[in-house]
Amino acid sequence: MFVAAASITLLLGFAAAATAASARYGASLPAQAAVNRGVVELETGRADGASVAIAEDLADLIDDGATRRVLPIISKGGLNNIVDLQLLRGIDLAIVPDDVLNDAKQQNRSPSLDYNITYVTKLYNEEFHLIARSDIKTINDLANQKVNVGGHGGGTEITTTRLFRLLNIPIVMTNDESSVALEKLRQGQIAAVALVTGRPAPMFRDLIGESNLHFLSVPLSPAVTAEYVPARLTAEDYPALVAYNHPVDTIAVGTVLAAANLQPDSERYRNLVNFVDAFFTNFQSLLLPGHHPKWREVNIAAELPGWRRFPPAADWLQRHAPTAGAPSEQALKAIFARFIDERQQAAGGQPLSQQQKDELFSQFERWQKQQAR
Repeated sequence: MFVAAASITLLLGFAAAATAASARYGASLPAQAAVNRGVVELETGRADGASVAIAEDLADLIDDGATRRVLPIISKGGLNNIVDLQLLRGIDLAIVPDDVLNDAKQQNRSPSLDYNITYVTKLYNEEFHLIARSDIKTINDLANQKVNVGGHGGGTEITTTRLFRLLNIPIVMTNDESSVALEKLRQGQIAAVALVTGRPAPMFRDLIGESNLHFLSVPLSPAVTAEYVPARLTAEDYPALVAYNHPVDTIAVGTVLAAANLQPDSERYRNLVNFVDAFFTNFQSLLLPGHHPKWREVNIAAELPGWRRFPPAADWLQRHAPTAGAPSEQALKAIFARFIDERQQAAGGQPLSQQQKDELFSQFERWQKQQAR
């Protein structure tokens, strides 16, 4: 009886304190409706990838403190994001590798995947990094060796699986978190660590004095280039791991801003429409210094074959077709440099310096002006 009475007294005390606090501060606390107004939940990949910084840029661009808010959510990425976009309560958008999307469709992981998921825009490319011990000379030396590919269902696991299948190289995959796997690599417990992320990745850029580790090149066979975009890791990206004028050939994986299939008459749908309008209208500002450099690879008008674009995004692009498809000079310069890199790589030539690329771009601009006369 004493315990029960004491409990009641304690509860009454808490209730009285809560009432007093409400009376004192309630008027200044934002209402629940105001806090949730315009919220769009955006799921990213892991913290060691570029998608977190991209989501932060979007939040800074779109949040207005009143009618729009972007709430980034860090996840395991890859297939997990596809599942969450369809089933997890509240997830409106997710940044997903395009090969993961296509793999999920090909493997029929969800019977109505292309109905349940649309896309807002294609985003940037993320490079495939494969770092190994010094005794592993080529990617073929990884046959039947342990290669860490990150978490189950993650983008790196799926890309690595697809790539090594194309190369016909059997490997034993492990699923440790990247920093744990890197330590196991140093200790000789595994042969290599794979990671799909935008270059330069801080995890590798900070490796100073690691003479026992090096990046492995990916053979760009016709089967590989039919599935993936050729890319290179350079000394500019990783000065401690890549020798000057000896870039490492690899592949790049496209990313997509995917959207959940929301009811058109719902509040979440209206919030997403508001997000798209603010994002597309102000997109050019993301190309300015101070934002992630991967934005300079993005063309919001680019299409994703085999997938439906979120209808309000398609409508916006149709209304603004002349301006949406025209990149800024800075974006065009970045696209031109990437084109030059890929052509040099395909021809087996050495990469050009930034000065050489700038001079070629100036020549291109002069040629373009002459054509307009």
